[in-house]
Amino acid sequence: MHLFLRLLEMGGRCAAISPDGVLFGSSNAHVETRKKLIEENRLEAVVSMPSGVFKPYAGVSTAVLIFTKGGETDRIWFYDMEHDGYSLDDKRQKVAENDIPDILLCWQHRHDFDFTQQRAARLAELKKQIAPLKAERLEIQREINRLTFEQAIAPEGDEAARRALEADEAKLAALHEHLAPLQTEINQLSRQFWVTKEQVRANKYDLSASRYRQLEQDDAFYDEPQVTLERLVKLEQVMNAELDELRGMLPAGSEAVKA
Repeated sequence: MHLFLRLLEMGGRCAAISPDGVLFGSSNAHVETRKKLIEENRLEAVVSMPSGVFKPYAGVSTAVLIFTKGGETDRIWFYDMEHDGYSLDDKRQKVAENDIPDILLCWQHRHDFDFTQQRAARLAELKKQIAPLKAERLEIQREINRLTFEQAIAPEGDEAARRALEADEAKLAALHEHLAPLQTEINQLSRQFWVTKEQVRANKYDLSASRYRQLEQDDAFYDEPQVTLERLVKLEQVMNAELDELRGMLPAGSEAVKA
């Protein structure tokens, strides 16, 4: 990075591919390099690329840094790329997922207020659509947990719990198919964002996209502790009943079954 800055004339621009370690390394050399890049020059953009982009030669994560020698950094445009149109393994086969066209579109319109507002409005609309579907998913998962337990303790030959469980699992699979395109578009719309120099300075000039990208975590389903305790009690009752049945099958005078 220092070499690039020395070679550039004042006002010259550069797009450099850098290993991720340069973006967040905590050594004095790493921090000072990033500080120089931001405080003494104009860092315009950081395009984070996934690990595997340069396979089979190297699997390390990388990023494209776009900067101008001299000037002043005010805000930095980030894009957290997840797909480049090829599989991220050694074969690097062509795939449908490709963020590069969206990167180019967003870069061209990064200062366009109307473009940004349209994407923000679409993102808000998608989040409104997906919220009730995610709530429904939690309810189905709750029912699947209940039916899984009921099937485990059901008498042999009782098919009611199994059929109900299969029906809910099919319902969950269909819901996931409905959720997938909405979630994919939400992820796409949230991959570009701006970060101020003050934010970067407060984080020791860390330039990793994951440090600043705001992602909403899906609520994970967990049964209430009381429900779990009640199921444990019921399971113990079923086990004791089966042990009593086994004891009743023993010939008179034989050794008792030990738990």
